Amino acid sequence: MSREDMRALQGARLRKLVQYVYHNLEFYRNKMQELSITPDDIKTIDDIVKLPFTTKQDLRDNYPFGMISAPRSQIIRIHASSGTTGNPTICGYTRHDLTVWQESVSRCLGAFGITREDVVSVAYGYGLFTGGLGLHYGVENFGATVIPTSTGNTEKHIRLLRDLGVTAVACTPSYILYMYETMIKMGINPKDLKLRTVILGAEPWTENMRKEIESKLDVKAYNIYGLSEITGPGVSYECEYQHGSHISEDHFFPEIINPDTCEQLPYGTLGELVFTTLTKDGMPLLRYRTKDLTSLIDAPCECGRTAVRMTPIMGRSDDMLIIRGINVFPSQVESVILSHEEFEPYFMIVVDRVNNLDTMEVHVEVKDGYYSDDINQMIALKKKLSSKLKSVLSISADIKLVEPNSLERFEGKAKRVIDNRKLK
Repeated sequence: MSREDMRALQGARLRKLVQYVYHNLEFYRNKMQELSITPDDIKTIDDIVKLPFTTKQDLRDNYPFGMISAPRSQIIRIHASSGTTGNPTICGYTRHDLTVWQESVSRCLGAFGITREDVVSVAYGYGLFTGGLGLHYGVENFGATVIPTSTGNTEKHIRLLRDLGVTAVACTPSYILYMYETMIKMGINPKDLKLRTVILGAEPWTENMRKEIESKLDVKAYNIYGLSEITGPGVSYECEYQHGSHISEDHFFPEIINPDTCEQLPYGTLGELVFTTLTKDGMPLLRYRTKDLTSLIDAPCECGRTAVRMTPIMGRSDDMLIIRGINVFPSQVESVILSHEEFEPYFMIVVDRVNNLDTMEVHVEVKDGYYSDDINQMIALKKKLSSKLKSVLSISADIKLVEPNSLERFEGKAKRVIDNRKLK
């Protein structure tokens, strides 16, 4: 679809959406009235800047059903986003919403080169988290074979990969690396499996991690992006060129804003990603602030798709570490670590405050062939990593080299930061 036709479609769907939420959701009606806006003020997609933003706190404040716009009899599934404090965010889906979601995931699978002959193991968590069921029904809708593996019992999962001829796995980047380690321990060469595609999401990952995964497993690794509040996995996806993730922007309209001023930013500028759900019935959202930091690419892709692409998530505005006045993202640390062949892709950042001064330690695993009792050799390796990190982060870090397999592994989202400053 041409950019002009896409924007016309988005404008028509936005007008319909604004009418719908204004008359069906007190929350949005009040917000729009506070801004002296009526649905008649929204004529094109460019008018989206007139509309109010929505935050996760808004969803929590209206827990459990204050953001549900469809009649309760039409809500046929409920998911809830993860969270460690406060109310979870409840997400309701109508049958129409689930159909759109399935079709969105099917688009992703096609872009990944999946066919109906493929066998896809879904190793995201099933349940209230959208990852497992989102991929599951998308694969079924596409027509490939799905195995609802979920998380846990990794050795059994690997035996299924081997015995059932699984060709694709959907999971987190950290978990596929854990699966690789487990395969080696089981005496299974991953390159002897039929596995050729891994579908990775639910946590930020870098190009260096992609290279690590593709090299170790002899696969193509593709990014899939989504969030529970918008729909779940399938909001955007990479194609075979792996240069940004195509957004299904006929359903999910993207913006980039300055997270401090909320000003809309132009294509190519790093900022906070915002989505408006153009076709959702159960829980439509206007200008939902994701907190994810990325930029948008509007140039057509080599694959022929004209949809806007998003660059890899750099981090989250609310997860960004500010250490001695410097902005630090875990993804930056990961990228530096994986640019050195001596290290495994497992690390932990420990931030503390000593005598009113912020400190940062980076615990990183050294690969088997490089971990040594030779103190001088380890000091040299430590200095090498410390120097590179300082050049990238503009801040010094105390490096703690640890032996292989000593840091915790995660089947779900990996935890990469311990910030002890918050505990004092």
